[in-house]
Amino acid sequence: MSYFRTFTRLTAPALASLGLAFTLTTLSGCGSRSGTDAENPSAAADSAKPVVVDTVALKRAAMQRDSLKADSIAKKNGQLPGAILPGHRIVAFYGNIRSKGMGILGREPKEQMFRKFAGVLKEWQEADPSIPVQAALHNVTITAQGTPGKDGKWRLMNSKATIEEVLSWAKEHNCILFLDVQPGHSTLEAELPKLEQYLKDPIVHLGIDPEFSLSTMPGVRPNQKIGTLDAKDVNFTVNFLARIVSENKLPPKVLTVHRFTRKMITNYKNIKLDPRVQIVMHMDGHGEPTLKKDSYHDYIQTEPVQYTGFKLFYEYDARPKPHHIMTPKEVLSELTPKPLYIQYQ
Repeated sequence: MSYFRTFTRLTAPALASLGLAFTLTTLSGCGSRSGTDAENPSAAADSAKPVVVDTVALKRAAMQRDSLKADSIAKKNGQLPGAILPGHRIVAFYGNIRSKGMGILGREPKEQMFRKFAGVLKEWQEADPSIPVQAALHNVTITAQGTPGKDGKWRLMNSKATIEEVLSWAKEHNCILFLDVQPGHSTLEAELPKLEQYLKDPIVHLGIDPEFSLSTMPGVRPNQKIGTLDAKDVNFTVNFLARIVSENKLPPKVLTVHRFTRKMITNYKNIKLDPRVQIVMHMDGHGEPTLKKDSYHDYIQTEPVQYTGFKLFYEYDARPKPHHIMTPKEVLSELTPKPLYIQYQ
């Protein structure tokens, strides 16, 4: 990718066991856990009580547009039960388990990758002990292709076996799972229903990638130009996920939207929030730290939607020397607002 381009808390004993058999604390409520319930039986008992949902607070949360204030949203009565954000920081490994070239997820052998992931999660928890870390796998499931295919849509979906395998990896290691969509010359309306059966699982969430959305650019191959999605496309996705949440009585879904240019998302002010879906605008570009921070400011901070994310590239961020991959402490001290979704590619 060019520059144009259950729920848990980590504990030291958990990291020690199996290298990455994370023993993480299951959320019982609405993202308000401090992570101390395992040591406080009375807190665990309290968390098991029915959650009283303040509908006025929910409406206020649904209208929240300023990502600078996302961390201050009331966690108990401003979020639906089971919401991951803002009570956790999601840290994800990205890629495709069938490809060595798309990211750390798939590039290294499974157990080697999970050992590395354990170290990364530990670094993030130590960098900010105030918020529990939620481990995630982010698998590109519908991938833009260099050839048009039989239907001329320039995209290919993972097989059922591949999706079930990466889902099993996530469950084995107490991760949530993001299924990412690069629609090529297709549309989200056509592609998202293919994933509905998997999104009914409470640990499965969604990512959409405007870079590889080219339905408005006839004749353009993926990677020739940066694609685009409009607020109406994001709103369609939010409504699609919200329906699945309601029909299946699920906790809120997290939706990541990749972005590193202004035109990748048009009419952002028209994006409508819904407490059943938590939107993360995710700075997806690579490069040296100053460029990445500037992009985060220009396309994420100054055009806020709800929550924010930031990507780190193992292969590209450190080129050329002396550039380096930003550390968790650097990310947290140099970005405003502090991102609640971190992705490694």
